[in-house]
Amino acid sequence: MQNLSRIIICCLLIGISILTNISPALAFCGFYVGGADAKIFNKASQVVIARNGDRTILTMANDFQGAIKDFAMVIPVPVAIKREQVHIGKRTTIEKLDAFSQPRLVEYFDPDPCATSDLNESAINSNSVRRSAPSARLRGSGSNQDLGVTVEDNFKVNEYEIVILSAKQSDGLETWLQQNGYNIPKGASELLSPYIKQNLKFFVAKIDLKEFNKSGFQVLRPLQIAFESPKFMLPIRLGTINARGEQDLVIYVLSPKGQVELTNYRTVKVPTGTEIPTYIKGEFGAFYQATFQKVYEREQKKVAFLEYAWNVSNCDPCSSAPPTSAELKDAGVFWEDNGETTSSNPTNNSRRRSIAQSNTFITRIHVRYTRDKFPEDLIFQETGNQENFQGRYVMNHPFKGNLSCAAGKKYQQTLRPRLEKEASNLANLTGWSIRDIYSKIDFPTVQSQPDGNKPFWQNVWSDK
Repeated sequence: MQNLSRIIICCLLIGISILTNISPALAFCGFYVGGADAKIFNKASQVVIARNGDRTILTMANDFQGAIKDFAMVIPVPVAIKREQVHIGKRTTIEKLDAFSQPRLVEYFDPDPCATSDLNESAINSNSVRRSAPSARLRGSGSNQDLGVTVEDNFKVNEYEIVILSAKQSDGLETWLQQNGYNIPKGASELLSPYIKQNLKFFVAKIDLKEFNKSGFQVLRPLQIAFESPKFMLPIRLGTINARGEQDLVIYVLSPKGQVELTNYRTVKVPTGTEIPTYIKGEFGAFYQATFQKVYEREQKKVAFLEYAWNVSNCDPCSSAPPTSAELKDAGVFWEDNGETTSSNPTNNSRRRSIAQSNTFITRIHVRYTRDKFPEDLIFQETGNQENFQGRYVMNHPFKGNLSCAAGKKYQQTLRPRLEKEASNLANLTGWSIRDIYSKIDFPTVQSQPDGNKPFWQNVWSDK
Protein backbone atom coordinates (compact mmCIF):
# COMPACT_ATOMS: atom_id res chain seq x y z
CA MET A 1 0.00 0.00 0.00
CA GLN A 2 1.28 3.45 -0.87
CA ASN A 3 2.08 5.78 1.99
CA LEU A 4 -0.64 8.35 2.25
CA SER A 5 0.24 11.91 3.14
CA ARG A 6 -2.05 13.47 5.69
CA ILE A 7 -2.53 16.82 7.32
CA ILE A 8 -3.17 16.13 10.95
CA ILE A 9 -5.40 18.94 12.05
CA CYS A 10 -5.24 18.93 15.81
CA CYS A 11 -7.54 20.64 18.16
CA LEU A 12 -7.59 24.03 19.79
CA LEU A 13 -9.54 24.41 23.00
CA ILE A 14 -9.80 27.58 25.00
CA GLY A 15 -11.45 28.78 28.23
CA ILE A 16 -12.04 27.41 31.76
CA SER A 17 -12.17 29.39 35.03
CA ILE A 18 -11.57 28.57 38.72
CA LEU A 19 -13.81 26.82 41.23
CA THR A 20 -12.28 25.63 44.47
CA ASN A 21 -15.06 23.44 45.88
CA ILE A 22 -14.36 19.74 45.31
CA SER A 23 -17.21 17.20 45.40
CA PRO A 24 -16.60 13.98 47.39
CA ALA A 25 -16.26 10.75 45.41
CA LEU A 26 -19.00 8.16 45.67
CA ALA A 27 -17.97 4.62 46.61
CA PHE A 28 -18.58 1.89 44.03
CA CYS A 29 -16.72 -0.87 45.90
CA GLY A 30 -15.76 -3.04 42.94
CA PHE A 31 -12.52 -4.60 41.70
CA TYR A 32 -11.18 -2.96 38.57
CA VAL A 33 -10.28 -5.63 36.01
CA GLY A 34 -9.96 -3.94 32.64
CA GLY A 35 -10.40 -0.80 30.60
CA ALA A 36 -11.16 0.41 27.10
CA ASP A 37 -8.40 2.86 26.23
CA ALA A 38 -8.09 5.12 23.20
CA LYS A 39 -5.79 2.59 21.53
CA ILE A 40 -8.69 0.24 20.76
CA PHE A 41 -9.95 2.82 18.26
CA ASN A 42 -7.76 2.55 15.18
CA LYS A 43 -8.07 6.15 14.02
CA ALA A 44 -8.09 8.02 17.33
CA SER A 45 -6.32 11.33 17.90
CA GLN A 46 -5.81 12.58 21.45
CA VAL A 47 -5.67 16.10 22.86
CA VAL A 48 -4.96 17.26 26.42
CA ILE A 49 -6.04 20.76 27.40
CA ALA A 50 -5.03 22.36 30.67
CA ARG A 51 -7.07 25.54 30.99
CA ASN A 52 -7.50 28.24 33.64
CA GLY A 53 -8.98 31.63 32.79
CA ASP A 54 -7.71 32.65 29.36
CA ARG A 55 -4.53 30.61 29.68
CA THR A 56 -4.23 27.30 27.86
CA ILE A 57 -1.59 24.63 27.49
CA LEU A 58 -2.54 22.31 24.66
CA THR A 59 -0.86 18.94 24.12
CA MET A 60 -1.53 17.18 20.83
CA ALA A 61 -0.94 13.57 19.82
CA ASN A 62 -2.14 11.98 16.62
CA ASP A 63 -2.44 8.66 14.85
CA PHE A 64 -0.39 9.66 11.79
CA GLN A 65 0.20 6.67 9.53
CA GLY A 66 2.61 6.92 6.62
CA ALA A 67 6.08 8.18 5.79
CA ILE A 68 7.34 10.72 8.32
CA LYS A 69 8.53 12.93 5.47
CA ASP A 70 4.89 13.36 4.42
CA PHE A 71 3.70 14.56 7.81
CA ALA A 72 2.21 18.04 8.00
CA MET A 73 0.18 19.68 10.75
CA VAL A 74 -1.93 22.83 10.28
CA ILE A 75 -3.63 24.27 13.34
CA PRO A 76 -5.74 27.45 13.40
CA VAL A 77 -4.70 29.45 16.47
CA PRO A 78 -6.10 32.72 17.88
CA VAL A 79 -2.72 34.43 18.30
CA ALA A 80 0.72 34.30 16.70
CA ILE A 81 2.61 31.63 18.64
CA LYS A 82 6.24 32.37 19.58
CA ARG A 83 8.93 29.72 19.84
CA GLU A 84 9.15 30.00 23.63
CA GLN A 85 5.48 28.95 23.72
CA VAL A 86 6.14 25.60 22.01
CA HIS A 87 7.61 22.50 23.62
CA ILE A 88 7.74 18.77 23.06
CA GLY A 89 5.24 16.95 25.24
CA LYS A 90 5.47 13.48 26.73
CA ARG A 91 3.45 10.69 25.15
CA THR A 92 3.55 8.88 28.50
CA THR A 93 1.59 11.76 30.03
CA ILE A 94 -1.23 11.29 27.54
CA GLU A 95 -1.12 7.54 28.10
CA LYS A 96 -1.42 8.16 31.84
CA LEU A 97 -4.51 10.35 31.49
CA ASP A 98 -6.00 7.86 29.06
CA ALA A 99 -5.48 4.94 31.45
CA PHE A 100 -6.85 6.93 34.38
CA SER A 101 -10.05 8.04 32.62
CA GLN A 102 -10.89 5.09 30.36
CA PRO A 103 -14.21 3.23 30.62
CA ARG A 104 -13.74 0.31 32.97
CA LEU A 105 -14.87 -3.19 33.85
CA VAL A 106 -15.32 -4.19 37.50
CA GLU A 107 -16.21 -7.50 39.11
CA TYR A 108 -17.89 -8.85 42.22
CA PHE A 109 -17.97 -12.39 43.62
CA ASP A 110 -21.09 -13.92 45.14
CA PRO A 111 -20.56 -15.22 48.70
CA ASP A 112 -21.28 -18.75 49.85
CA PRO A 113 -25.02 -18.59 50.62
CA CYS A 114 -24.57 -21.48 53.06
CA ALA A 115 -22.08 -19.48 55.13
CA THR A 116 -22.66 -16.51 57.38
CA SER A 117 -19.73 -14.43 56.08
CA ASP A 118 -20.31 -11.00 54.59
CA LEU A 119 -20.18 -10.25 50.88
CA ASN A 120 -16.67 -10.75 49.44
CA GLU A 121 -15.90 -7.73 47.34
CA SER A 122 -13.46 -8.49 44.95
CA ALA A 123 3.80 22.25 32.79
CA ILE A 124 5.25 21.77 30.28
CA ASN A 125 8.00 19.34 29.40
CA SER A 126 11.51 20.70 29.93
CA ASN A 127 12.88 19.61 26.53
CA SER A 128 14.97 22.39 25.08
CA VAL A 129 13.67 24.63 22.31
CA ARG A 130 16.12 24.70 19.48
CA ARG A 131 17.01 28.23 18.46
CA SER A 132 18.37 27.49 15.01
CA ALA A 133 16.44 28.47 11.91
CA PRO A 134 14.82 25.83 9.67
CA SER A 135 17.29 24.07 7.40
CA ALA A 136 15.61 25.16 4.18
CA ARG A 137 14.76 28.76 3.39
CA LEU A 138 11.03 29.35 3.03
CA ARG A 139 10.14 30.68 -0.38
CA GLY A 140 7.24 32.59 1.11
CA SER A 141 9.24 34.32 3.84
CA GLY A 142 8.01 37.83 4.54
CA SER A 143 4.89 39.26 2.93
CA ASN A 144 3.80 37.69 -0.35
CA GLN A 145 1.45 40.17 -1.99
CA ASP A 146 0.42 37.77 -4.75
CA LEU A 147 -0.71 34.99 -2.39
CA GLY A 148 -1.80 37.13 0.54
CA VAL A 149 0.32 35.08 2.96
CA THR A 150 2.61 36.51 5.62
CA VAL A 151 5.18 34.48 7.53
CA GLU A 152 4.85 35.85 11.07
CA ASP A 153 7.63 33.64 12.45
CA ASN A 154 9.54 30.43 11.82
CA PHE A 155 11.64 28.32 14.17
CA LYS A 156 12.57 24.78 15.16
CA VAL A 157 11.57 22.81 18.24
CA ASN A 158 13.61 19.61 18.29
CA GLU A 159 12.50 17.58 15.24
CA TYR A 160 9.66 19.94 14.32
CA GLU A 161 10.02 22.78 11.80
CA ILE A 162 7.34 25.34 12.61
CA VAL A 163 5.99 28.30 10.68
CA ILE A 164 3.41 30.82 11.92
CA LEU A 165 1.31 32.22 9.07
CA SER A 166 -1.40 34.76 8.50
CA ALA A 167 -3.38 34.84 5.28
CA LYS A 168 -5.90 36.94 3.39
CA GLN A 169 -7.25 34.30 1.03
CA SER A 170 -7.63 30.55 1.36
CA ASP A 171 -6.50 29.61 -2.14
CA GLY A 172 -3.36 31.71 -1.63
CA LEU A 173 -2.63 29.90 1.64
CA GLU A 174 -3.14 26.52 -0.01
CA THR A 175 -0.79 27.52 -2.84
CA TRP A 176 1.86 28.78 -0.41
CA LEU A 177 1.77 25.52 1.54
CA GLN A 178 2.12 23.47 -1.62
CA GLN A 179 5.00 25.61 -2.90
CA ASN A 180 6.85 25.14 0.38
CA GLY A 181 6.69 21.37 0.42
CA TYR A 182 3.58 20.71 2.51
CA ASN A 183 1.50 17.88 1.08
CA ILE A 184 -1.91 19.52 1.16
CA PRO A 185 -4.79 17.41 -0.17
CA LYS A 186 -7.32 18.82 -2.58
CA GLY A 187 -10.17 20.70 -0.95
CA ALA A 188 -8.10 22.43 1.70
CA SER A 189 -8.95 25.90 0.42
CA GLU A 190 -12.65 25.54 1.16
CA LEU A 191 -12.06 24.57 4.79
CA LEU A 192 -9.29 27.10 5.39
CA SER A 193 -11.51 30.00 4.36
CA PRO A 194 -13.66 30.31 7.55
CA TYR A 195 -10.56 30.56 9.72
CA ILE A 196 -9.08 33.29 7.54
CA LYS A 197 -12.34 35.25 7.84
CA GLN A 198 -12.00 35.01 11.65
CA ASN A 199 -8.47 36.48 11.39
CA LEU A 200 -6.94 33.37 12.96
CA LYS A 201 -3.27 32.56 12.53
CA PHE A 202 -1.98 29.20 11.33
CA PHE A 203 0.50 27.06 13.23
CA VAL A 204 2.15 24.86 10.58
CA ALA A 205 4.58 22.06 11.40
CA LYS A 206 6.53 19.41 9.51
CA ILE A 207 9.40 17.09 10.41
CA ASP A 208 13.13 17.63 10.02
CA LEU A 209 14.07 14.06 9.07
CA LYS A 210 17.69 14.36 10.24
CA GLU A 211 16.62 15.54 13.68
CA PHE A 212 13.91 12.87 13.87
CA ASN A 213 16.36 10.11 12.98
CA LYS A 214 18.85 11.39 15.56
CA SER A 215 16.17 11.41 18.26
CA GLY A 216 15.80 7.64 18.18
CA PHE A 217 11.99 7.81 18.50
CA GLN A 218 9.85 5.50 16.38
CA VAL A 219 6.68 7.63 16.50
CA LEU A 220 6.02 11.34 16.45
CA ARG A 221 6.18 13.01 19.84
CA PRO A 222 3.33 15.27 21.00
CA LEU A 223 3.55 19.00 20.49
CA GLN A 224 2.67 21.28 23.40
CA ILE A 225 1.58 24.90 22.93
CA ALA A 226 0.92 27.60 25.52
CA PHE A 227 -1.17 30.68 24.69
CA GLU A 228 -3.77 33.11 26.01
CA SER A 229 -7.16 33.76 24.40
CA PRO A 230 -10.79 34.09 25.55
CA LYS A 231 -12.01 31.79 22.78
CA PHE A 232 -13.09 28.28 23.78
CA MET A 233 -13.22 26.24 20.61
CA LEU A 234 -11.75 23.22 18.90
CA PRO A 235 -11.36 23.39 15.10
CA ILE A 236 -11.92 19.90 13.69
CA ARG A 237 -13.20 20.65 10.18
CA LEU A 238 -9.75 20.70 8.59
CA GLY A 239 -9.24 17.15 9.83
CA THR A 240 -12.00 15.93 7.51
CA ILE A 241 -10.14 16.96 4.34
CA ASN A 242 -8.41 13.67 3.80
CA ALA A 243 -10.32 11.46 6.22
CA ARG A 244 -11.23 8.00 5.04
CA GLY A 245 -14.45 7.55 6.98
CA GLU A 246 -15.18 8.22 10.62
CA GLN A 247 -12.53 9.62 12.95
CA ASP A 248 -12.25 9.30 16.71
CA LEU A 249 -11.05 12.17 18.86
CA VAL A 250 -10.51 11.76 22.62
CA ILE A 251 -10.17 15.02 24.56
CA TYR A 252 -8.89 15.22 28.13
CA VAL A 253 -9.75 18.63 29.62
CA LEU A 254 -8.00 19.57 32.87
CA SER A 255 -9.64 22.40 34.76
CA PRO A 256 -9.82 23.84 38.27
CA LYS A 257 -13.57 24.38 37.85
CA GLY A 258 -15.41 21.23 36.76
CA GLN A 259 -16.91 19.50 33.74
CA VAL A 260 -16.95 21.02 30.26
CA GLU A 261 -19.51 20.39 27.57
CA LEU A 262 -20.25 21.41 24.02
CA THR A 263 -22.58 24.30 23.25
CA ASN A 264 -23.23 23.54 19.59
CA TYR A 265 -23.55 19.76 19.90
CA ARG A 266 -25.18 17.69 22.60
CA THR A 267 -22.94 15.95 25.15
CA VAL A 268 -24.33 12.50 26.05
CA LYS A 269 -23.09 10.14 28.78
CA VAL A 270 -22.04 6.69 27.64
CA PRO A 271 -24.07 3.83 29.18
CA THR A 272 -22.86 2.93 32.65
CA GLY A 273 -23.54 0.67 35.64
CA THR A 274 -24.89 -2.22 33.56
CA GLU A 275 -24.40 -5.82 34.72
CA ILE A 276 -23.02 -8.08 31.97
CA PRO A 277 -21.84 -11.72 31.66
CA THR A 278 -18.49 -12.64 33.17
CA TYR A 279 -16.98 -13.85 29.88
CA ILE A 280 -16.69 -10.21 28.77
CA LYS A 281 -13.62 -10.02 31.01
CA GLY A 282 -11.64 -11.48 28.10
CA GLU A 283 -13.39 -9.42 25.42
CA PHE A 284 -13.74 -5.99 26.95
CA GLY A 285 -12.15 -4.11 24.04
CA ALA A 286 -14.55 -5.63 21.51
CA PHE A 287 -17.45 -5.12 23.93
CA TYR A 288 -16.78 -1.41 24.38
CA GLN A 289 -16.25 -0.80 20.67
CA ALA A 290 -19.63 -2.41 19.94
CA THR A 291 -21.32 -0.54 22.80
CA PHE A 292 -19.92 2.80 21.66
CA GLN A 293 -20.95 2.16 18.04
CA LYS A 294 -24.49 1.24 19.12
CA VAL A 295 -25.04 4.41 21.15
CA TYR A 296 -23.29 6.47 18.45
CA GLU A 297 -25.80 5.22 15.89
CA ARG A 298 -28.70 5.62 18.30
CA GLU A 299 -27.78 9.31 18.68
CA GLN A 300 -27.67 9.68 14.87
CA LYS A 301 -23.87 10.10 14.85
CA LYS A 302 -23.93 13.77 15.82
CA VAL A 303 -23.29 14.05 19.56
CA ALA A 304 -20.22 14.05 21.78
CA PHE A 305 -19.90 11.45 24.53
CA LEU A 306 -18.85 11.93 28.13
CA GLU A 307 -16.78 8.91 29.20
CA TYR A 308 -15.34 10.19 32.47
CA ALA A 309 -15.57 13.18 34.83
CA TRP A 310 -13.78 13.17 38.18
CA ASN A 311 -11.32 15.08 40.33
CA VAL A 312 -7.87 13.70 39.53
CA SER A 313 -6.99 13.27 43.21
CA ASN A 314 -9.03 10.08 43.50
CA CYS A 315 -10.95 7.40 41.63
CA ASP A 316 -13.34 4.60 42.57
CA PRO A 317 -12.77 1.98 41.27
CA CYS A 318 -9.44 2.91 39.77
CA SER A 319 -8.23 1.87 36.35
CA SER A 320 -4.76 3.20 37.23
CA ALA A 321 -3.15 5.26 39.97
CA PRO A 322 -4.15 8.94 39.91
CA PRO A 323 -1.64 11.22 38.17
CA THR A 324 1.02 12.71 40.42
CA SER A 325 1.78 16.42 40.67
CA ALA A 326 4.74 15.92 38.33
CA GLU A 327 2.53 14.19 35.76
CA LEU A 328 -0.10 16.90 36.01
CA LYS A 329 2.60 19.50 35.46
CA ASP A 330 3.79 17.60 32.38
CA ALA A 331 0.18 17.69 31.15
CA GLY A 332 0.22 21.49 31.44
CA VAL A 333 -1.46 22.04 34.82
CA PHE A 334 0.01 25.31 36.03
CA TRP A 335 -2.33 26.19 38.92
CA GLU A 336 -1.39 23.35 41.30
CA ASP A 337 1.37 23.47 43.93
CA ASN A 338 4.76 22.46 42.58
CA GLY A 339 5.42 20.10 45.50
CA GLU A 340 5.14 16.39 44.75
CA THR A 341 2.07 14.70 46.17
CA THR A 342 2.28 11.39 47.92
CA SER A 343 0.08 8.33 48.06
CA SER A 344 -0.16 5.22 50.15
CA ASN A 345 1.14 3.14 47.22
CA PRO A 346 -2.07 1.11 46.89
CA THR A 347 -2.21 -2.24 45.14
CA ASN A 348 -3.61 -2.67 41.64
CA ASN A 349 -6.98 -3.88 42.93
CA SER A 350 -7.51 -1.14 45.50
CA ARG A 351 -11.10 -0.08 45.59
CA ARG A 352 -10.11 3.55 45.80
CA ARG A 353 -6.87 5.44 45.35
CA SER A 354 -6.04 9.02 46.17
CA ILE A 355 -3.25 11.54 46.24
CA ALA A 356 -3.20 14.81 48.13
CA GLN A 357 -6.28 16.93 47.48
CA SER A 358 -6.10 18.34 43.97
CA ASN A 359 -7.77 21.36 42.46
CA THR A 360 -7.88 19.72 39.03
CA PHE A 361 -10.92 18.12 37.44
CA ILE A 362 -10.67 15.92 34.34
CA THR A 363 -13.39 15.64 31.71
CA ARG A 364 -12.94 12.96 29.06
CA ILE A 365 -14.96 13.63 25.91
CA HIS A 366 -15.05 11.20 22.98
CA VAL A 367 -16.14 12.51 19.58
CA ARG A 368 -16.56 10.28 16.54
CA TYR A 369 -17.11 12.55 13.59
CA THR A 370 -17.50 12.89 9.86
CA ARG A 371 -17.75 16.00 7.74
CA ASP A 372 -21.51 15.72 7.18
CA LYS A 373 -22.46 15.03 10.82
CA PHE A 374 -20.07 17.57 12.38
CA PRO A 375 -20.15 20.54 9.96
CA GLU A 376 -19.10 23.01 12.69
CA ASP A 377 -16.03 23.24 14.88
CA LEU A 378 -16.49 22.25 18.51
CA ILE A 379 -17.38 25.09 20.88
CA PHE A 380 -17.15 24.41 24.61
CA GLN A 381 -18.36 25.93 27.83
CA GLU A 382 -17.48 25.30 31.44
CA THR A 383 -20.36 24.27 33.68
CA GLY A 384 -18.92 24.26 37.19
CA ASN A 385 -20.49 20.81 37.56
CA GLN A 386 -18.25 18.57 39.70
CA GLU A 387 -20.56 15.56 39.65
CA ASN A 388 -18.55 12.35 39.26
CA PHE A 389 -19.20 10.10 36.28
CA GLN A 390 -17.53 7.10 34.68
CA GLY A 391 -18.36 4.56 32.00
CA ARG A 392 -18.46 1.44 34.20
CA TYR A 393 -19.62 -2.13 33.52
CA VAL A 394 -20.16 -4.79 36.17
CA MET A 395 -19.58 -8.56 36.31
CA ASN A 396 -21.00 -10.74 39.10
CA HIS A 397 -19.34 -14.14 39.48
CA PRO A 398 -21.73 -16.88 40.73
CA PHE A 399 -20.69 -18.94 43.73
CA LYS A 400 -19.35 -22.33 42.61
CA GLY A 401 -19.26 -24.31 45.84
CA ASN A 402 -21.63 -26.73 47.58
CA LEU A 403 -25.20 -25.43 47.63
CA SER A 404 -26.90 -28.25 49.55
CA CYS A 405 -28.30 -26.01 52.27
CA ALA A 406 -31.73 -24.40 52.07
CA ALA A 407 -30.22 -20.96 51.40
CA GLY A 408 -28.13 -22.49 48.64
CA LYS A 409 -31.19 -23.91 46.91
CA LYS A 410 -32.88 -20.53 47.05
CA TYR A 411 -29.71 -18.98 45.63
CA GLN A 412 -29.87 -21.43 42.71
CA GLN A 413 -33.37 -20.27 41.90
CA THR A 414 -32.24 -16.65 41.65
CA LEU A 415 -29.38 -17.30 39.24
CA ARG A 416 -31.34 -18.20 36.14
CA PRO A 417 -33.19 -14.88 35.81
CA ARG A 418 -30.05 -13.00 36.78
CA LEU A 419 -27.86 -14.64 34.14
CA GLU A 420 -30.55 -14.21 31.50
CA LYS A 421 -30.86 -10.54 32.43
CA GLU A 422 -27.08 -10.09 32.07
CA ALA A 423 -27.23 -11.70 28.63
CA SER A 424 -30.12 -9.44 27.64
CA ASN A 425 -28.23 -6.38 28.89
CA LEU A 426 -25.23 -7.33 26.76
CA ALA A 427 -27.36 -7.82 23.66
CA ASN A 428 -29.06 -4.45 24.19
CA LEU A 429 -25.74 -2.63 24.71
CA THR A 430 -23.88 -4.14 21.76
CA GLY A 431 -26.46 -5.39 19.28
CA TRP A 432 -24.86 -8.85 19.45
CA SER A 433 -26.93 -11.98 18.87
CA ILE A 434 -28.54 -13.27 22.06
CA ARG A 435 -27.96 -16.83 20.83
CA ASP A 436 -24.24 -16.17 20.45
CA ILE A 437 -24.14 -14.61 23.90
CA TYR A 438 -25.82 -17.65 25.48
CA SER A 439 -23.31 -19.92 23.78
CA LYS A 440 -20.44 -18.10 25.54
CA ILE A 441 -21.90 -17.99 29.03
CA ASP A 442 -19.58 -19.60 31.58
CA PHE A 443 -22.26 -21.77 33.13
CA PRO A 444 -21.72 -22.29 36.87
CA THR A 445 -21.11 -25.90 37.88
CA VAL A 446 -21.63 -27.37 41.31
CA GLN A 447 -21.53 -30.87 42.67
CA SER A 448 -24.64 -33.08 42.56
CA GLN A 449 -26.88 -32.58 45.55
CA PRO A 450 -27.32 -35.29 48.19
CA ASP A 451 -31.01 -35.70 47.28
CA GLY A 452 -30.03 -36.93 43.82
CA ASN A 453 -30.88 -33.78 41.87
CA LYS A 454 -29.00 -33.05 38.67
CA PRO A 455 -26.00 -30.72 38.79
CA PHE A 456 -27.20 -27.18 39.10
CA TRP A 457 -26.16 -25.98 35.66
CA GLN A 458 -28.15 -28.75 33.95
CA ASN A 459 -31.29 -27.70 35.78
CA VAL A 460 -30.80 -24.06 34.87
CA TRP A 461 -29.73 -24.41 31.26
CA SER A 462 -31.47 -27.58 30.09
CA ASP A 463 -33.79 -25.60 27.84
CA LYS A 464 -31.06 -23.47 26.21
